[in-house]
Amino acid sequence: MDALTRLNNAMTNKGTAFTKAEREAYGLEGLLPPAIQTIEQQSEQAYQQFLAKADAMSQHLFLMGLYDTNRVLFYHLIGAHVTEMLPVIYTPTIGDAVIRYNEDYTSPKDALFLSINDSTSVIQRIVKQRATENPHIKMIVITDGEGVLGIGDWGINGVNIAIGKLAVYTVAAKVNPAEVLPVVLDVGTNNETLINDPFYLGNRHERVRGERFDTFIETIVQTMTTNYPNVLLHWEDFGRENAARILEKYRNDYLTFNDDIQGTGIMVVAAAVSASKAANIKLPSQRILIFGGGTAGIGVATQLLDEMSRQSGQDEAVIKQQLFIYDRFGLVTTEHEDLTDGQKQFAHERSELGDLDTTDLVAVIKQLKPTMLIGASGVTGAFTEDVVRAMAEVSEQPAIIPLSNPTRLSEAKPEDIIKWTNGQALVVTGSPFAPVDYKGVTYTIGQANNALLYPGLGLGAVVCQAERITMGMLSAAANAVANLVDTSVVGAPLLPKVADLQHASLAVATAVVKQAVSEKLNTITITDAETAVREKMWEATYH
Repeated sequence: MDALTRLNNAMTNKGTAFTKAEREAYGLEGLLPPAIQTIEQQSEQAYQQFLAKADAMSQHLFLMGLYDTNRVLFYHLIGAHVTEMLPVIYTPTIGDAVIRYNEDYTSPKDALFLSINDSTSVIQRIVKQRATENPHIKMIVITDGEGVLGIGDWGINGVNIAIGKLAVYTVAAKVNPAEVLPVVLDVGTNNETLINDPFYLGNRHERVRGERFDTFIETIVQTMTTNYPNVLLHWEDFGRENAARILEKYRNDYLTFNDDIQGTGIMVVAAAVSASKAANIKLPSQRILIFGGGTAGIGVATQLLDEMSRQSGQDEAVIKQQLFIYDRFGLVTTEHEDLTDGQKQFAHERSELGDLDTTDLVAVIKQLKPTMLIGASGVTGAFTEDVVRAMAEVSEQPAIIPLSNPTRLSEAKPEDIIKWTNGQALVVTGSPFAPVDYKGVTYTIGQANNALLYPGLGLGAVVCQAERITMGMLSAAANAVANLVDTSVVGAPLLPKVADLQHASLAVATAVVKQAVSEKLNTITITDAETAVREKMWEATYH
């Protein structure tokens, strides 16, 4: 490797931390300022530069510039300031970064761009070339940018989600950044703003659907798993028409999962388990109303159904009587003809509801008497004062969980929920919120941030080279997170703090490995789960 290549490669560049001996050996003399810094000095210098930026988006661009030039320093810096910087490199700031991708584009950031307009042979050639350059990939995040967070179809701009998601894997679970690959599938976009934008960098045509899309996905799966054996395929931000369908097609034959469906689902299971402990009731006894019947809402319902059945030993058909979904057309019932496959699984008979106005959320709450209300809708302020007060009327200590992010899309603010329920409610949110002081009690708001869970899940699956990810492994991950918090203190958070990401990831990965071994899904010998996980963790230090 020549001197300039070493400096221009984010994985090998140390910048001013190259020692005198290294500068001589690598031909770097004269190419760097003469001062030699430690990584700690570099990190502090970068932190001061970060603080000087005017807003979160400017800070995001600064950090991603560092990602481009010195990957080790990037992770060292964020690891030292994880609570402050995680919202900058991922949600909520990443949403704005996706929208502005074409405006701010400077480099591909080691991502792979695959177009549906390319032939199978071209795609195979591209992936094979990449695998030749780096055969060590263990984890791939794939998106087609159709269902980005709560902001919809952003086409190829969704690559920022894949990049950011993998960055969180490394920050939280210490996954080696040299062993990950962000992939964006360009199948077009239905976003007219993008199609008409002269600077848009993707295909300018409507999204391809149907058989051609499915054939493209099959090509991607076969090509990736052929070139990268034992790789984990993480599906991210696909639209509601395709997300569950793709997962169901491949989940039993490949090591794969969908964070929007399963990750969000098990994160809510963790929150629900904690809330149940705090209320001193068992999870299978909860009556749960999920506001939002899209990919996330159905994922939440599916995981809760499994966990409640798992804990109680009851048949899922019995548990379904306690789970309700409220979508854009009201309570999901069998009378609706345009239900998705996921919604059909949780549709209730209309005849069982009498003359209930199923489009009136307050009326639905008063009749069904849910003990837990979960928001997965992206509808700002949907949990109005009337809705929240209705929950407090029908439940002594209701769990109210507005999941939608970024913050501006949250169904309600914790401060309002606590005030409207006179401090009764158990609150978890999807976006970060400040603690709430109410009647002498400080309520620290737990955030159902998938970063507490999916990095450890992915790491655990990779560590034991699991054949697939099962519902048992997902349950183990959720309970590992729930077991990290003390719910006996009034006002205490119901989930671990973001500052405890690495501790949470270790616990989750260890639990996942143990569960995989118990199900005989590990393809390599595991003597001690935690030791195996620790040995796989990467440290952001120079070598």
